[in-house]
Order: sequence, then structure tokens, then C-alpha cells
Amino acid sequence: MRTIGFILTITMLLTSVGVFAGGGDGKTSEVAEVQVGLNIGDKAPELKFKNPDGKEISLSSLKGKVVLIDFWASWCRPCRMENPNVVEAYKKFNKSNFKDAKGFEIYGVSLDKSQEQWVNAIKQDGLNWVNVSDLGGWNSAGAATYGVRSIPGNFLIDANGVIIAKNLRGANLHAELQKLVSN
Repeated sequence: MRTIGFILTITMLLTSVGVFAGGGDGKTSEVAEVQVGLNIGDKAPELKFKNPDGKEISLSSLKGKVVLIDFWASWCRPCRMENPNVVEAYKKFNKSNFKDAKGFEIYGVSLDKSQEQWVNAIKQDGLNWVNVSDLGGWNSAGAATYGVRSIPGNFLIDANGVIIAKNLRGANLHAELQKLVSN
């Protein structure tokens, strides 16, 4: 009997929570607010840093596009080795028609400390997209916000700023982007 009473109490409690969550009409809310976080399905945290010319560029300024947030540094050999693949993906997809987005952009966040080395690497590697940094190295605010502990690292976000994939390298980056292109 105690078990049945407990189950009835829990059922009534859950029903009343559903009523309150739905605004009192007995229905639960159909539209759930997406939480900000670092998991797939979470809204990507905002970033806002300066480009090499000193202009602040926010991640949210790219809303409406598929965006690859790419964490890298000029001194990082694996990053520099991956850069040709990222450049190839950018050239292939930045003018593509996407199902639910107005193009593809890269928001490159450098963990450099030296402006000169950062700018030289951008030129040498042909990184012709949005490049930003706070020149904080491993103390970069962007790396802290995204929990980046190793580079290269990246997050792919959709047109609404929701994380849809993480740490894509090589052919995996191209495959994920291809899934989003309209046929």
C-alpha cells in the first residue's frame, strides 16, 4: 500500500509540475529554451575578440551561417598541419548552399601570445576567414570559455548558434559540412 501511495504522490507531483511549466493550461511547453553549454545540442557560448587589425568581432555576428570555431596557434605543429585541410574545407563550402543556413564561415581563435607570429601564420597558411585572439596564450579567455585544453580543437555550430559537432579533423570535417549542404 505504501508503494501505491508513493507512486500516486509522485504522479500528482509530476502532473502539477507539467501544468506550471506549460503556463497553467495542463500542457507542457512545446518550445524548450536551448541552454548555453559545450555539449552537442547546446547553444555555443558567445565569444568576442579582436582581429589582427584591432576590430572586435563577436561570434554572434555570424548568426545565420554554419560556423566552425577553430582553436589553434602559430606555434602548434599539429594545428599548422591541419590548416591545409581547414583551408580546403573553407574553399569548398564557404559559397555552398546550405539547407538551413546562409553560408559557411570560420571563426579562428588563436592561442598565440605574439601578434607578429599570429599574423605571419595567418598569411603563410592562407587563413582567409575571421581570425581573432586576445593574445593570452593558454590563458586565452576563449579557450577557458570552451574548456579547450589541447589544440587543434573545434566546434561546428549551426545557423542558430547550436553546437552540432566537435573536434572534426581531416575528412570528418568535410563529411559533416557535406551533410548540411542542400542537394
